[in-house]
Amino acid sequence: MNTNAQVKSFAKTTYDAVFTAEYNGYLNSQKRVKKDVAERFAQKEAIKAAILKTMENFPNVDPAAIWRGIYEIHIHRKSGISDASTIEKVIKADQSWKKSSGHAFEEMAKLLANAALSETNVEILLQRDLNTIVKAGELANEPRDISWIKEQIKASAFDLYATYVENGKRYCFGCIQSKTSIRDRVTRDREPSMTAMRSFFWSVAIVLDGDFLKLPKFKAMVGGGTSEYTINGWHGMYVFNDKCTGERIYPIHVDFKKFADHALNASQYWKSQRQWFNSDWKAE
Repeated sequence: MNTNAQVKSFAKTTYDAVFTAEYNGYLNSQKRVKKDVAERFAQKEAIKAAILKTMENFPNVDPAAIWRGIYEIHIHRKSGISDASTIEKVIKADQSWKKSSGHAFEEMAKLLANAALSETNVEILLQRDLNTIVKAGELANEPRDISWIKEQIKASAFDLYATYVENGKRYCFGCIQSKTSIRDRVTRDREPSMTAMRSFFWSVAIVLDGDFLKLPKFKAMVGGGTSEYTINGWHGMYVFNDKCTGERIYPIHVDFKKFADHALNASQYWKSQRQWFNSDWKAE
């Protein structure tokens, strides 16, 4: 058996032994841990033990190579796939899906929103479209606004922007995050949204899969009202799910009617009373 095979065999034996012992230990403990929780704890301990013990037993082997080997062992246990090249192809395909599907959803949200807003002066733009307008000097917001918007574009903090046209001039009044799932990056997305509201912009999110909004924690992240999340994280969150309701959580359909009504309300309030357009503002 060559060194690579020895390393992988040792790492797998260690990983499997620790995982089995820890998993069974959690399940049989007095804490009555659920299977998914037991697995999460057990695999963490298995990864940790496998890397440490393998590094100790094979001090001349690159730790990064050991880590990659344990990664393959972990993937095999979870998926049944043992071939490294197949694992790599699956991961690349998944990454490609996440990137392409995210952009596709952004464009879908833009199309549906603008169809609902077609007879109004409000239009939703992709980040790249707003960036083109800003670079061309065609945005009529105050210089302070434009500087702030440029920072958001540079950081890719928002996927879409809400604008309106009046007397031939275009103004940006809102920032929109589009997400296929509320679970994905929701904690990181909340802070830019709150920053937008502090800067007196309309800040909302459009979400495809809102299942996690059934959980109190995620509802509170949107609507506030708890000791952990005292204030709302968005002016509103629009979800393609009739079962997802709560403070500032609005179910929508492909007609985007509710979103369009709220966007119009927001544009009018932003235009007339922007100094009061803080996080307390509600569309209805």
